[in-house]
Amino acid sequence: MLTAGEVAGLIAATGWVVLVSVLVMVLVKLARLLTETTKAVSELNTRLTPLLDDLSLTVNETNRQLIAVESIARDVKQVSGHAAKLSAVTQTVFTGPLIKVSSLGYGVRRAIEARRPRRTGRRR
Repeated sequence: MLTAGEVAGLIAATGWVVLVSVLVMVLVKLARLLTETTKAVSELNTRLTPLLDDLSLTVNETNRQLIAVESIARDVKQVSGHAAKLSAVTQTVFTGPLIKVSSLGYGVRRAIEARRPRRTGRRR
């Protein structure tokens, strides 16, 4: 039969074996996780490089288009300024003489009315 010290040693050794087995399983899973992570990072790197190149081209094209839009906006602003000036000139050209003709017509009508003899009698 085994002595108490031998039984305690056997239990302790069994405990160590179980603990080492669990640690080995954890280390194997951790190694698999690191391998998969390395593969994922490598795959991401191979996909990311063309994506960043495309993004750079897109940003450059957007900047080029924004420069063109800025030029168009500047031209539209200039054209609207010219249209406003033309409108003011047109208003001055047409309304000035129109007001003068209207005033002349009013003055002529008042002069004609002033020259007519007034009727003082009432009609029945």
